[in-house]
Parts: sequence; C-alpha cells; structure tokens
Amino acid sequence: MAYSFPPLEDRPLKNTICLFDVDGTLTPARLTVSPDMLQILARLRQQCAIGFVGGSDLVKQQEQLGTADVNVTTLFDFCFAENGLTAYKNGAQLPSNSFIKWIGEDQFKELVNFCLHYIADLDIPIKRGTFVEFRNGMINVSPIGRNASTQERNDYEKYDKENHVREKFVEKLRERFGHLGLTFSIGGQISFDVFPAGWDKTYCLQHLENEAKKTGGINYTTIHFFGDKTFKGGNDYEIYSDPRTIGHSVTGPEDTIAELKKLFKLE
Repeated sequence: MAYSFPPLEDRPLKNTICLFDVDGTLTPARLTVSPDMLQILARLRQQCAIGFVGGSDLVKQQEQLGTADVNVTTLFDFCFAENGLTAYKNGAQLPSNSFIKWIGEDQFKELVNFCLHYIADLDIPIKRGTFVEFRNGMINVSPIGRNASTQERNDYEKYDKENHVREKFVEKLRERFGHLGLTFSIGGQISFDVFPAGWDKTYCLQHLENEAKKTGGINYTTIHFFGDKTFKGGNDYEIYSDPRTIGHSVTGPEDTIAELKKLFKLE
C-alpha cells in the first residue's frame, strides 16, 4: 500500500521527531520488519518526522526494513546508518565520516590483530565466520562470528548471558586500548561495537541540530528515542539517557507499537 506524507514543515507536530533503534525495537533481532510495524510508522509519519538509528550499514537496514521494491530511505524521513555516520534525509545523503580516517591504519591494524588473537584463544561451544566486520564508523566484533544462523545466535546469546564472554572481552580491550579514546558497546545477540568516543547513537543528533541552522530548517525541540538496549553498556544507552532526547525503553517490536499507540493516540 502506497502512502503519501505531508512535507516535514507541514506535519501537525513539526518540531517533533521519533527515532528508533532497529534490532529488537522495529524488528526482531536481525529479522525483517512486520507489516503491522510499517503501518503504524506510516500513520505516525502523518503527524511528525520519523527516523531510524542503527549501528549496521545501510545494506543491512535495507534487508531488514525495506523490500526489493521499496528503498528504506523512502520509508523514513531520516535514515541514520552506522549511528549517523552515513545519513539520509528525504532520500538524499548528508555529510559522512569514517573510523579509519580518525584512528589511522597502524592503530587500526593493532586493534584488529588483538581481537583476532583473543577470539582464536576463546573456548566457546561453536565458532562460525566473520569475527571482525569493518564498517564505515566502527568495527563490529563477534566471538561466535556473524555468519551464525538464527538458532546459533539464540543459543550463543543464552551462553553469553551466563558466561559474560563479551563483557570479559571488552574489559581486556579497555585495558589494552584505553589510551585511544574508544567506546566499546555491547549490542544485539552476538557482538559488540568499537568506535571513537561520542560516535555512539548520539552522533546522529548533530544532523538534527544542523537542520535547525539551515534556511527554512526545522528545529526539532522534541526528540523521542525508542530502543531495547537502554541499560548502561547497551548500545542504546547513550542516546536513551541523553538530555536532548526523551527515552523510551521497549522490550520488542510489539511493545514499540503499543507505546506509539499510547503516546500518539494511533488506536
């Protein structure tokens, strides 16, 4: 079903934007968005601006939120891939940044080598492949490997909760690379992200602040954020607790829908 939306400046709540984490908030972890979620987002978009902010690259977010016929950048007013280091507004790309430029090749190589050595020595039930994934704004590190199946991810998540594999790994990285000004953020079921301090999900807020400075731009005075990893150390924590946002902690996509219905009277 095709929807049409008022221009951003003509929305009833034009100074309000709702930002959403992807995994565990808009979709089940690593799975695709439901028709019910897309419908509620389309109804919300009649009232205010909407955007997603996720650590993955745009290709993964297209897989989860878009379809073969529908580009994800048309489903949201703002798309903040890699925490906003790759960003789109109304389908047009905004200025981007990169981790490799920031850290330099030598230190980057040292960090990756340390991670691979550590994983090689880890005794965990199974390992698959893609243990370190390079992204524009970070590296994503997974002790089991990102090639794990959905069932293997579920099993690993339980194992990790009992054995704190990722927590211990992050502790070692903090000891070894504390001088570099990096943030280590555990998120999703099987991995954690490594990125420069301040390059967490709050990075996307500077794009919204820049909107207010543009000629005829909108000042987003009310920024709602919905996420499931809002605990300290979770990858939604920084933006959830930021004074510029109103944070909403959700337990999954159904809870997100319920919150939106309640907040914006979308029954």
